[in-house]
Amino acid sequence: MPKPFAIYHEHPDWFRPLFAELEKRGIPFVRLDPRAHVYDPAEKESPYSLVFNRMSPSAYLRGGVQGMFFTVGFMAHLERLGVPVVNGLNGFSIEISKARQLTLLETLGLPYPRARVINHASKVVEASEGLRFPVVVKANIGGSGAGIVKYASCDSLATTAAANGFDFGVDHTALVQEFVPARGGHITRLETLGGKYLYAIKVYTTGESFNLCPADICQRADGVELVRGACAIDAPKTGLKVEGYTPPPDVIAACERIMQTAGIDVGGIEYMIDDRDGTLAYYDINALSNFVADAVNVVGFDPFARLVDYLVKRAS
Repeated sequence: MPKPFAIYHEHPDWFRPLFAELEKRGIPFVRLDPRAHVYDPAEKESPYSLVFNRMSPSAYLRGGVQGMFFTVGFMAHLERLGVPVVNGLNGFSIEISKARQLTLLETLGLPYPRARVINHASKVVEASEGLRFPVVVKANIGGSGAGIVKYASCDSLATTAAANGFDFGVDHTALVQEFVPARGGHITRLETLGGKYLYAIKVYTTGESFNLCPADICQRADGVELVRGACAIDAPKTGLKVEGYTPPPDVIAACERIMQTAGIDVGGIEYMIDDRDGTLAYYDINALSNFVADAVNVVGFDPFARLVDYLVKRAS
């Protein structure tokens, strides 16, 4: 490559397998930190042959809130220069707004848990009217399960509102959404690459944890311990299990439509079957998608090798 790749990220652990694959192939790359960065809007050429945006919406939990909205401007700048950007402006804008994700699903005619969008605690009780309890209140910009709290009744919502106990996150916007009990005790996460199906996994959960980072999960559903290559510090504490799975063709097609419409090049979609009525609900669209730990033992191949193949193709 005449110019290096730039991997734009702030988390210290999540992308070690990506870096290892790039190094193994001798592909030059640099790391850019969204928490402390500078660019010149007047520049006419970029020093990078490709920029891979790995900025996380949960960065505010790690002292990186300043990178969140900075990234929107930086992505627009790179696209003006004609630099190949993986997970660029459109995809990142969907990533950092759960409200926009619901608008996208509604536009595509795809099912999701009923929800209302609010920007003030005084509206939370009103927003819950007509929804089935329990409900969850989600920060519009979350990531890694951050800012999600379940409420069993309208009274508990009112009590929390009266105590000023809500945290709507960095943009002061939130969803009030029906909590969906997952049939079979699992959700399904489907990963895409280049807008196409890559693999899917079932993640078994109690329903009380909302941080389902697949790189955190340390055990297959059959009890086999996984080798954790990333995000492994608290993995033994998660209590989650995972197994490879192939979704029905119509679900794969729907997920590909979501990602292609959103402009998300590399990402994951989570859905579940509502145990109350057997309906399917898509509930999360991720542009910052971590591959499952020890993928060869779970899905039968190394997704990082295919990811780097894709980056090389995009750069050329």
